[in-house]
Amino acid sequence: MTVYANETWINPLLSLANEAWLAVHPAENKVNKDQVLLEQAYAHCEAVTADHSRSFYLASGLMKPDIRRAVRALYAFCRTTDDIVDETGSQASAVLSLWRERSLSWHPPEHDLVAVAWADARARYNVPQRLAEQLIDGVARDLYQDRYNSFEDLSTYCYGVASTVGLMSMHISGYESEEAVPYAIKLGVALQLTNILRDVAEDWQRGRLYLPQDELELFSLGSGDLDRGVEEGVYDDRWRQFMKFQIGRARQIYEDSWPGIALLGPNGRFAIAAAATFYRHILEDIEAHDYDVFSRRAHVSTWGKLRRIPSIWWRTRS
Repeated sequence: MTVYANETWINPLLSLANEAWLAVHPAENKVNKDQVLLEQAYAHCEAVTADHSRSFYLASGLMKPDIRRAVRALYAFCRTTDDIVDETGSQASAVLSLWRERSLSWHPPEHDLVAVAWADARARYNVPQRLAEQLIDGVARDLYQDRYNSFEDLSTYCYGVASTVGLMSMHISGYESEEAVPYAIKLGVALQLTNILRDVAEDWQRGRLYLPQDELELFSLGSGDLDRGVEEGVYDDRWRQFMKFQIGRARQIYEDSWPGIALLGPNGRFAIAAAATFYRHILEDIEAHDYDVFSRRAHVSTWGKLRRIPSIWWRTRS
């Protein structure tokens, strides 16, 4: 069965992006002048990136130094937002509210190094603040929503937690045309779908299920099947067929997003292509292990990433 949701799912996401794009407010000399503090802040964000995402750390290493440190500040902002929701328990809502204030401030407290670096990066590259707000709102959905009825419903979550990141990255690394926006939205959705498929077991143990409910039902899968998969590592052909369907959709969205890379500025084109390629190969790793996302976490090795860099470079050149 290969029947994917039609393209209407992207229309609400384009509206959200357009809202953010039109809400740009000039930085007005808000760049921090304390160079020692900024160096400490950016170094901290680099460490956060290296510790939490080898793929993003490697891909961002392909950028010019000033752009590289700004996108790593962006990553640290996103990582901090995520960790607040996942790791602060009953205090998450209050902590997130405080973080929203700090991370959107032009003058955050000096001890909050992520907020300091992120404020500087936003000011230097005029990143629309509304995109940062949309990301925080997207991550905050995990505090009150743990199921998604359909792919259309899920795509709005993917926009909030992933497409916004791509759109903010575009402001940092540059873009040649606003025609890149729909492609960036699609790439964010594809990347987040990959995360969702890779992390089924971890999310289920947290009480969350991002897989579309109507599609699970289409393949006759329910909560009992997920319990058996997570607790016993047991699954059957219904799960395999379901995962083939999901991977097929994710691949199609990757393909649909690829032409947009040519519309990015030269400073970010190669790195974004590398990140997309690294993530896309996680889908192959899931397939290679018979769709088992219960007993292992799919990944691509460092060597697997490095050996693909020449072909990624050539593809972006052509």
